[in-house]
Amino acid sequence: MIDNIKCCVIDDEPLAAHLIASYVEKTPYLTLSRIFHNASEAVQELLDSDIELIFLDIHMPALNGLELARITSGKCRVIFTTAYVDYAIEGFKVNALDYLLKPVSYDEFLSAAQKALEWKELTSRPEDHDSSKSTDSRISHIVVKSGYRMQQIAVSDIIYIEGQKDYVMLYLDGEERPIMTLMNMKALEQTLPTSSFLRVHRSYIANTSKIKVIERNRISFGGLSIPIGDSYRQQLADYIESHSIMAIRPERP
Repeated sequence: MIDNIKCCVIDDEPLAAHLIASYVEKTPYLTLSRIFHNASEAVQELLDSDIELIFLDIHMPALNGLELARITSGKCRVIFTTAYVDYAIEGFKVNALDYLLKPVSYDEFLSAAQKALEWKELTSRPEDHDSSKSTDSRISHIVVKSGYRMQQIAVSDIIYIEGQKDYVMLYLDGEERPIMTLMNMKALEQTLPTSSFLRVHRSYIANTSKIKVIERNRISFGGLSIPIGDSYRQQLADYIESHSIMAIRPERP
């Protein structure tokens, strides 16, 4: 069982701050560490402490919420709580888990907190999964959570996978849009059969059966293509060599 997520609330409006704090305190898997009424006084503590999640207002004096999120990027995750819809795109650019518009209901808060719990569970998993999973070519389907749905995907339908921090995008045959799920690339790489999937870049895993052309620094799947990372060139070269059929000239009589 994972430990509770340690949170703080940062909002220059006391009523709004205490409302969110009350939501934190009645959510079993969250623990409230502190309330701050401006972002500037929170910076050093956030960098030095073990706070993992910030419920963060955007419009604040001196240092705004977006600026604070950039400073603490990689240290804490953020759920924005704001009265302004205009900053939603900027919010997701700093990898916010969610963007809540005031006044925030507890149902809305809980939905966002659930994303934080999923993130915590994923990042708390040990890396040393059962190695039999990574080599088991009999795995034919995986189940992923996308939004509020659990979706079963045939591994043979996966063209390639793109990693985006704590999320991955699965590009599938016959689907116009990729499926987005909260998962890390390492866990997915260890789950997929190594007989069919190859890491070709820090951010990409390719289904080798879907590859059409390998040319220069890119792999093409027909209408889609992905880059080849420098540190993955050798294992791609090994794959090419092991699957190449060299033309053999007939001996002259």
